[in-house]
Order: sequence, then C-alpha cells, then structure tokens
Amino acid sequence: MKKSVKTAGLTVLAAAAVGAIAAVIIKDQITRHKRDLFSPRTLRRLAALGHISRERASVDLIRLLLDFISWEPRRMLRDRAQVILDRMLDEAEGLTIDPKATSA
Repeated sequence: MKKSVKTAGLTVLAAAAVGAIAAVIIKDQITRHKRDLFSPRTLRRLAALGHISRERASVDLIRLLLDFISWEPRRMLRDRAQVILDRMLDEAEGLTIDPKATSA
C-alpha cells in the first residue's frame, strides 16, 4: 500500500475519533446545563439559561422552561426564561409536521 494512502487513512480515522469524542463532550455539556437550570446557585442558573437560549426549540426545552419559570424565585431569571420561552414558542409555531412521516 502506498504511504500517502496509508497516511490519508490514518488522518481520516483520527479525525473521526476526534469528532466522536467531541460529540460525547457536547452531549455531556448539554445534559449538565439542563441540570444546572435548577441549581441552588444563581450564576449557574443564569449560565444554563444562556446555554439553553442558543438551542433550537423543542418540546422538552419548552416544558423545561415552563417548569423553571414556575419554580424560579428570582424575577430577573424568570423574565429571562420567559423571553427564551416566547422565542421558542414562536419558532415552534413555524414548524410543520409532515403527515407522510407520521403515518405508518
């Protein structure tokens, strides 16, 4: 086998391994930020809201924000969560469901 083909194969394999590791780390960070939304520390809750604000709208995030708004004692964080929730609800309204994809 040519040395250049072997080097290219190893490079592709290394890039795939780095991508897989990055995906695991990102998934862990998302889980941690969702958990920190109900942290006793205010700054962690604020950071979690900042992270969630960059996410696309989903039913899970909308429900999570509704729970957070009813739970959160600080008005500033409740207001920030409400702004994020309003954006996600507007985004979710624009989504359509493909009837062909849901029927079996």
